Amino acid sequence: MHDTWPRLKDLSFPAIERERIDTLQLNLGYLCNLSCIHCHVNAGPRRTELMDRATLELALAVAERRGVRQFDLTGGSPEMNPHFRWFVGAARARGIAVMDRLNPSLPEEPGYDWIPEFLAAHQVEVVASLPCYSQANVDEQRGNGVFESSIRCLQRLNELGYGQPGGLPLQLVYNPNGAFLPPAQGKLEADYRRLLGENFGIVFTHLYTLANMPIQRFGSWLVSKGKFDSYVDTLVAAHRDENLASVMCRFLVSVDWRGYLYDCDFNQMLKLPLGGSEREVHLRELLAGDTPRRIGVAGHCHGCTAGQGSSCGGALG
Repeated sequence: MHDTWPRLKDLSFPAIERERIDTLQLNLGYLCNLSCIHCHVNAGPRRTELMDRATLELALAVAERRGVRQFDLTGGSPEMNPHFRWFVGAARARGIAVMDRLNPSLPEEPGYDWIPEFLAAHQVEVVASLPCYSQANVDEQRGNGVFESSIRCLQRLNELGYGQPGGLPLQLVYNPNGAFLPPAQGKLEADYRRLLGENFGIVFTHLYTLANMPIQRFGSWLVSKGKFDSYVDTLVAAHRDENLASVMCRFLVSVDWRGYLYDCDFNQMLKLPLGGSEREVHLRELLAGDTPRRIGVAGHCHGCTAGQGSSCGGALG
C-alpha cells in the first residue's frame, strides 16, 4: 500500500471553518464483504475494527447534548457491526434521523437478509452504492455477481416503499471507475432512471455522484499506475471556490471506530485530527466543550471542490 499523505499534506487549499454540527458521521467499522479498488477506507472482509457499544452510547449522549439532527452511518458495511440494530433503534426512539450507507450486495450474504425490512421498519434513509447501471462496469469494480445481487436488493427496497413517490428516501451513489471526475450529476441521474427503470423496474430518489479521493486503496492504485500526479493535477485545476460554501465538513463531524473526531471521513483515513490539530480529539470532549471551527485541509480536499463538487450528498453545484 503506497502512502499518499506525503504528496498531499503540503498542497495548498483555502482555509475554511465549520458552521455547525447537524450530523455525526459514525464509521461503525472497516469490515465489509467487498474490497473495492476505489474504497478510501481500505475496507474488506478481513478488517476487524468495529465501534463498540460504549462509544455508540456516547454518540447518543453527544447527539442529545448538542442537538444533532442526524446520524450518518458508514463503514465498511455499517450493518456488519453487531450493535447496528440496537443503535438504530435507540437513535430513532430519540427522534434522530438515521442515514445508512448501504452496500446493496450485503443482504445476500449469510446472516444479513434482515437488512431491507429492518431499515424500512425504522424509516432509515438508504444511500446505496451502485457505481454504474452496467453489470460489466460494476462487476469489474466490485467483483463478479455484485451487480445482480445489488439489483435484487434495490428491487426489494422498492417493494418496501423506498424510492417510491412519497415513500422512504433511496439515494444511489456513483463513483468513477478510474482516474477521472464524475460526469454531470443531472444527466447521469436521468440515464440511471431510464436504464434501471426499463431493465429492472427500479425507482430511486436521487443519484449522488462522488469523486474518488487520492488516498488509501485508490490513491495507492493511482501511484502504482503512474497516474497519481496527473489525477491530483486534474482535481486542483478543476477547483471552484463557490463549492467551498457547501462542502460536508462545514456541517458534520466524522467519528472513527474508536470514538476519535475528524473533519470528514477522508481526513479520518489520513489520520488528520479535528481542526488539523496535532492531538487526537475524542467524542467525549463534545459533551463539555465547543467544537473547533477551523477545519483541517490538505491537497485531497480538492476532490470535494473540483468541477461540480463532491460531498456526502453528491454534487454541490
